[in-house]
Amino acid sequence: MGFNQEAFIQLYRRRAKNYNFTANLYYLIGFREYAYRQMAVNELHLKPGQTVVEVGCGTGLNFSLLQREVGPTGKIIGIDLTDAMLEQAHQRVRKERWVNVELVQTDAAAYQFPQLINGILSTFAITLIPEYDRIIKHGAEALAQKGRFVILDIKRPDNLPYWLFRLGVIITKPFGVSVEMAERHPWEAMQKYFRATSHTKLFGGFAYLSVGEAQTQPRNFQKGHN
Repeated sequence: MGFNQEAFIQLYRRRAKNYNFTANLYYLIGFREYAYRQMAVNELHLKPGQTVVEVGCGTGLNFSLLQREVGPTGKIIGIDLTDAMLEQAHQRVRKERWVNVELVQTDAAAYQFPQLINGILSTFAITLIPEYDRIIKHGAEALAQKGRFVILDIKRPDNLPYWLFRLGVIITKPFGVSVEMAERHPWEAMQKYFRATSHTKLFGGFAYLSVGEAQTQPRNFQKGHN
């Protein structure tokens, strides 16, 4: 059984204060979360002074990585559905005295991306959103030439026994993961809305890194993609 939007808000309100600690527990099973986040940020190919939007920014775990890329003259826009998670992100921003971070509480499916942004990042978030296809479509339309949309998320590994897959879902259930969500395929939407894409399996296929790069001539998204 999946979570509706209100259930997700309540779940992450409860988890907000301890989210950073509990996320680190996955290192105990060999899941190199921080290294994967660094890989995702590297794939954005950001430069100083550029603008990046993070979808599902949570408590701001990726902000320090993004700051190293865009620098003080760049801009980071973090969007998230849950007020408690964003409050933790606000505290992180205040502590680090970052003045180039904008935080927006919104449903990502309804968010209007600023035009000609340089990068969009989502780590362990977009699979949780049923309307992920719409988010990827709108993001692709907003990116500047050579701008990149990067997704780091979990998936059901190919040829994995179902009982072992279920065990993985149980381990990640505290973060709202369900069988339905783990079987979603956002990378297929990336292939639909970007001409240049790459897809890399991580952690034995339990996770993946999907990258789409905006090209000179944008696709016509009006036909068949509402």
